Amino acid sequence: MNTELLKKIKNQGMNPETVEQQIENFKNGFPFLEITAPATPGNGIRIMDEKDLAHFQSTYPSRASQIEVVKFVPASGAASRMFKDLFAFLDGDGDLSKSKFVQKFMDQIEKFAFFDDLNEVLKNRGTSIPDCLDRKDYKEILAALLLEDGLGYGSLPKGLLKFHRYENDTRTPAHEHLIEGMQYAVGTGQLVKIHFTVSPEHEEKFKAEIEGIIPILEEESELTFDISYSQQKKSTDTIAVTMDNEPFLEEDGSILFRPAGHGALLENLNDIDADLIFIKNIDNVVPDRLKEPTRQYKQAIGGLLLEIQEKVFDALRRLDQESSSENVANAKSVFTEALGGKLPIHFDSLPLEEQFQTIKEKLDRPIRVCGMVKNTGEPGGGPFWILEKDGSQSLQILETAQINLADPDSERHLQAATHFNPVDLVCGTRNYKGEKFDLLQFRDMNTGFITEKSKSGRELKALELPGLWNGSMAGWNTLFVEVPLITFNPVKTVNDLLRDEHQ
Repeated sequence: MNTELLKKIKNQGMNPETVEQQIENFKNGFPFLEITAPATPGNGIRIMDEKDLAHFQSTYPSRASQIEVVKFVPASGAASRMFKDLFAFLDGDGDLSKSKFVQKFMDQIEKFAFFDDLNEVLKNRGTSIPDCLDRKDYKEILAALLLEDGLGYGSLPKGLLKFHRYENDTRTPAHEHLIEGMQYAVGTGQLVKIHFTVSPEHEEKFKAEIEGIIPILEEESELTFDISYSQQKKSTDTIAVTMDNEPFLEEDGSILFRPAGHGALLENLNDIDADLIFIKNIDNVVPDRLKEPTRQYKQAIGGLLLEIQEKVFDALRRLDQESSSENVANAKSVFTEALGGKLPIHFDSLPLEEQFQTIKEKLDRPIRVCGMVKNTGEPGGGPFWILEKDGSQSLQILETAQINLADPDSERHLQAATHFNPVDLVCGTRNYKGEKFDLLQFRDMNTGFITEKSKSGRELKALELPGLWNGSMAGWNTLFVEVPLITFNPVKTVNDLLRDEHQ
């Protein structure tokens, strides 16, 4: 890289060595992971029966009350993609017959929780939603909904849009996450700690929304809320390149750096010091009438993690006391039975000292329990068994981009997959000595993504860091648990709010 480019990189506050490695990644691509099998019920996915559910739900609250629990909610995404079809109509010729999506939106507009707010905007302009519908002036409705001089929904984050209507109230996803937090994220001191990752331009709006809700919830529940915020760190942005893998230069001569996807949030997660961290996306919320399965299974996977973590910690403490064959055998049993891990085939033939080192290194890692739902054709990653360099196998969540579809075996494993990832995680990020793990040490930097984008009419290639629940957690100990489909209700488009689960 020439001196002029290095100077620009430094002047823009980025690390030249990191950027050079990113350019090499563009040139060489990322290796595909070697799948040995899809994770399925009985082979990597645990099915909880009623007895399991009852056990973990009964043990979890008392255990959680003795530790620090945090709910981590990635909430920085703009809602603009939710309204892609509405924007296209607003910018187009206004012919409703050409868009079934907009037709459905208009036909059922009174069902949206933001209906009254939108109607109020139009009344202030001397009209109303019914008047606009009668005149077929659909663009006026959409302009009032999406643009800054109206509700401005087109530029707000999902977390601040009105999703659900109640008898005397409406709620945003941010509000619903506070309610959910009261049901399973109550830690020591009756404290509900929730951390939102937000974009800089929306942080004040999030604070205003949440500060207006908390006093009411605290009075009703006798719980205390501790809400914190962070922003995706600029230092995690990745360089964009031309189709020839040269740095993409803006019109002013500066180098284009782009946000690196949700994998960049590993830095934010790493800054949180807690015993137990739940992770759930901002748009995956339901009204109160459907929250019970979510509460049950969140408590169950939290309880499962704490119980297994206790066995892991006990095994590691015993290894610290003595590297005997008995303690190594006990640690092996915890890894293969409690965690469900798969050691290298040659493990038992290793000298005792090597067995000790191997099993201790395998156990002394962050741990996560991930809910998995049955595959219904939704896009997203899935659970698989991966062959590691040392001959062991690990459970990983893979995106399709990480799978070699040209390889018949990988394609066969993909087709045989039964479940997919709804982003429903609980994480243990402290070790058996009570110290916080450095999560950056457990990611696999060979699991990034390269995508093709455009800027100012020019094509470019963009780089995403290893996904937060994909390669960023590749070195964690992982358990998969089947959770009911009703716990997964994402809102990808505005019309998803018309589904019964959001009414």
